[in-house]
Amino acid sequence: MTDVVRVSKRLSYVLRHHPDSVGLTLDAHGWVAVEDLLAALRLTRAELDAVVAGNDKRRFALDGTGTRIRASQGHSVPVDLGLAPAVPPGELFHGTVERFLTSILAEGLRPGNRHAVHLSPDRETAERVGARRGRPVVLRVDAAAMARDGVVFTRSDNGVWLVDAVPPRYLTRL
Repeated sequence: MTDVVRVSKRLSYVLRHHPDSVGLTLDAHGWVAVEDLLAALRLTRAELDAVVAGNDKRRFALDGTGTRIRASQGHSVPVDLGLAPAVPPGELFHGTVERFLTSILAEGLRPGNRHAVHLSPDRETAERVGARRGRPVVLRVDAAAMARDGVVFTRSDNGVWLVDAVPPRYLTRL
């Protein structure tokens, strides 16, 4: 595992789930001072910038001044990312693996320990997400029907679509 990947995983852990593990506290919107993060993780600014710039999923965002950082989505700690409701495309996708399929098709998609269900804008991204845990299964989400039925969607800064839940009637296995 490269240093960049290792640092990225550590940042995800701290900024999404356990800022307290290194003595940090996120503000209400998930931000923490870069200076405090660097001290807590014993990183240089160059190392941090390399991870933020090199992350193909854009998991981390710096504020406009470059003095604060947060995870783009995926938090299990309470934060308000301040995302405005957005009209989704007609279909979105979710990547999973076979062992979860029966439960998902019966109960729908639920956020688990996160704040929202994560949906991908394209099938290829969903396949990559599902492949992290084994042979991927991709589900099509009828986002147009969900939106017509009053479900509120938001979109994170890195393009991940977020929703509270996806009932099974909106899901189709591809």
